[in-house]
Amino acid sequence: MIGVTLDRVSKTFGGAKGVEDVDVHIKPGEFFTFLGPSGCGKTTTLRMIAGFYYPSGGRILFGEQIVTNMPPNKRNTGMVFQNYALFPHMTVFENIAFGLQVRKQGKTDIREKVTRAQKLVHLDGYGERRIDQLSGGQQQRVALARALVIEPNILLLDEPLSNLDAKLRDETRQEIKRLQLELGITTIYVTHDQSEAMSMSDRIMVMKDGVVQQIGAPLEIYNRPANRFVASFIGETNLWEGTVERVVGGLADVRIAPDVLLTGLTANASPACKLAAGRKVTLSVRPEAIREADPPERGEANTLSVKVRLSEFTGVSVNVIAEAGPLSVKALFVGQGQRMREPGEEMLLCVTPESIYFLE
Repeated sequence: MIGVTLDRVSKTFGGAKGVEDVDVHIKPGEFFTFLGPSGCGKTTTLRMIAGFYYPSGGRILFGEQIVTNMPPNKRNTGMVFQNYALFPHMTVFENIAFGLQVRKQGKTDIREKVTRAQKLVHLDGYGERRIDQLSGGQQQRVALARALVIEPNILLLDEPLSNLDAKLRDETRQEIKRLQLELGITTIYVTHDQSEAMSMSDRIMVMKDGVVQQIGAPLEIYNRPANRFVASFIGETNLWEGTVERVVGGLADVRIAPDVLLTGLTANASPACKLAAGRKVTLSVRPEAIREADPPERGEANTLSVKVRLSEFTGVSVNVIAEAGPLSVKALFVGQGQRMREPGEEMLLCVTPESIYFLE
C-alpha cells in the first residue's frame, strides 16, 4: 500500500482557476473522498492524480515517488469513470481483460486474474455476456473489476454511483466499501453526495470553487464544520445570525431575535470564530438536536415558541419547518409514535447548549 501526497497543487485552464493550493496527504489504505458541488474542482484534482491533467503548480507524490508529470500508464492506478467507459462491442470478460492485454500479460495469467476479479465483484458466469445485456449495477461492477484486475496501487472512482437508482446505489456503495476493506487498497472517491461521503470515508476533503474548505473524519466535519458552507453542505442545519451579549464561565449568550436568547458552549466554536460581547456570529444547530419541550419550560433559556409551516413524514422521521418570529426553524423528530404536525400548530422547542456550534 502507498499513500498519495498533493503538495500545494493548483490547476488553471487558460485564465480560469480550476483548483488552488490543494495540500493533503492521503494515508496508505485510506478511503479518502473529495466532496463538493458541481464545478468545485474535485474531478479536476482526481484527474491530476490519474495523470490525465498535469498540475499548473505544486507536486504529486505516490509514496516517496514524484509523479507530477508522469504519464497515466506509468502510475499504476485503476480508475472507474462516472459513465463506466465500457466497450460495448466487447464481452464482460474482454472488458475486464483489456488492461491486462495492454500490459501484454500471458493468456493463462489473464484468464486467472479476470476469473478472480469476476468473483470479487460477484459476476461469476457473466464472462460471455455483452455489455448491453447487463443492468446498470452489473455494468458498474464490470468497470470496478476492470480497474481492480490490474492490481493498482491506488483506486480512483469518479462519481461511480450517480447513474444508479436509490436502492441499487445503496447496495453498490456497500459493495465498494467491502472490496476496499478486503483489498486494503488506497482509494480516492469523488462525489457530490454527502451521504455517500459520510458512510464510506475514513476522511473527507470538502471543496468549493477550487479551494479546500475542510479536511477531516466524517464525525468531525459533521459536528465541527469549519465554516457556513461546510455546515450547510454536510447534512441539514439551521444557520441563525446573532450578536454575542455575554461570555462567562465557558458559556456564550447570543441574541438571535428580539425575544430569543440562546446559550452555547464556548468550546463549540470553529477556529475562525471569536466569541466576545458585541461580535456578530452564526449559530449552527442540526435539526435532529432540537427536541420538543414541555410547557413548563416555556420562557426558560434556549426555548423557542414556533408556529408550524410544513411537516413531512419520511418513514423514519417527521421533519418540521416552523417559524419563530423572523427565524426559520428546521426540526427532525425520530421514533415510534411521532405524529404529523398541522400547519399553524404552535410548538415549544428546546435547543441544548451542547447542540449549538458557533461559526464566524
